[in-house]
Amino acid sequence: MSKLVFGCGYLGKRVAAQWRQAGHSVHVVTRSSERAVELQTEGFHPIVADVCQPDTLTGLPEAETILYAVGFDRNSNHSIEEVYVDGFENVLAAISRRTQRLIYVSSTGVYGYDDGCWIDETSRCNPTRAGGLACLAAEQRLQQHPLAECSIILRMAGIYGPNRIPRRQDIARGIPLNVASAGYLNLIHVEDAVQVILRAEAASATPELYLVSDGQPVLRRDYFWELARLLGLEKPSFESSPANSSREARASGSKRIKNNRMLEKLEISLRFPSYREGLADGIIG
Repeated sequence: MSKLVFGCGYLGKRVAAQWRQAGHSVHVVTRSSERAVELQTEGFHPIVADVCQPDTLTGLPEAETILYAVGFDRNSNHSIEEVYVDGFENVLAAISRRTQRLIYVSSTGVYGYDDGCWIDETSRCNPTRAGGLACLAAEQRLQQHPLAECSIILRMAGIYGPNRIPRRQDIARGIPLNVASAGYLNLIHVEDAVQVILRAEAASATPELYLVSDGQPVLRRDYFWELARLLGLEKPSFESSPANSSREARASGSKRIKNNRMLEKLEISLRFPSYREGLADGIIG
């Protein structure tokens, strides 16, 4: 079977590697010619293209499964709306209508709650930040497209894992954390996120929507205190971000994500059922 991956980064490349190891032909899209060479040496079929440039998306190979896991590069010349919404619409216009499964990686940022309430797939979306607004708009574009009938939307919590443990270096250096100590974090280890995507691909019922989280929301201070403990360091201190800053906006969010539908329908057994196991693996591994 042939696979096509848009966004061959921290999450997407791991999924692509699992597919390749299973014997599938995996095409991966990258904006960089240099990156394409690296991906080719790893056994992938690279395509140099940019989702924000429709003329580069011509002649895409047909694939039974397409994974769209494009992240936002803050160093690019495009806005988050151009990448997440317009870029995704460009891809929808370019891919084959004969695709059997389209998996779109969205974000729990589509929920803008700040009161610590519990959220599931039936909760009303109320995004307040640019990322959440863009993800929700992209979801709506997909729902209006013919491929919506074979699509699965995965609203991911914060993805972490090896070489991606936020604030580890600041804590190691004893730097006060410029983040709020209150409010809940919702997380999913990257290995479990990969497992969810693979199970979603095989799911019989579509279209479908899943919240992807370990289901163990943690207060920010407890997360960072546990990270410091694992590093054998003192608990970090916290300082406030400037008013109206992007950090302050992120810190204002506080919700708790339920993962019941994911666990039950996809029959997932998480390798890292909470941040404690995941952080321990990341520190030791």
